[in-house]
Amino acid sequence: MYTGSVNTAERLVTSTQELLWERGYVGTSPRAIQERAGAGQGSMYHHFKGKPDLAVAAMRRSSADLRALVEGEIAEGSPLERLGAYLTRERDPLRGCRVGRLAMDPEVVSDPRLREPVEETFVWLRGVLADLVTEAVRAGELRADLDPRRTAAAVAAVVQGGYTLARAAGDRAPYDDAVRGALALLEAAAPPPDPR
Repeated sequence: MYTGSVNTAERLVTSTQELLWERGYVGTSPRAIQERAGAGQGSMYHHFKGKPDLAVAAMRRSSADLRALVEGEIAEGSPLERLGAYLTRERDPLRGCRVGRLAMDPEVVSDPRLREPVEETFVWLRGVLADLVTEAVRAGELRADLDPRRTAAAVAAVVQGGYTLARAAGDRAPYDDAVRGALALLEAAAPPPDPR
């Protein structure tokens, strides 16, 4: 429960973020949001048109949080080190990704307005990762024949797929294996040593 120092709209958005991560869109009811936020129905509908409007605000906030986290973790080091930092950031694979989890929700996927923040986030992430692959190729850390766009998609898929494998097993080990496998593949994609 929140204190009175946090305004109602903020409490509603934060509570919705938490509930979407825990329960998904379908499992998050307006009543649950109101209870978690300590807000009445009138307050919720004063600030937001309804559950979809509030969910989009929460999803956009989660997306912004994820972007800031990724930008922070890839801020320093060589391009390949930054790719490694993205892959090895400490995560709780059993909770999954705040944004990626929503891609499995049928109501989110079927509603373009709800799907948009999820789609935008992953387009952005693949672009950032593709830029890192391009930089790594230019720096001679990765082979020149690697396709940055496809490699970025594979790196993003390792993390998101690793979450799914870990949640299905009820154990983080499959996630850790996926990350270690991706790191090994990146290492194997180094150009051969210069024979000179």
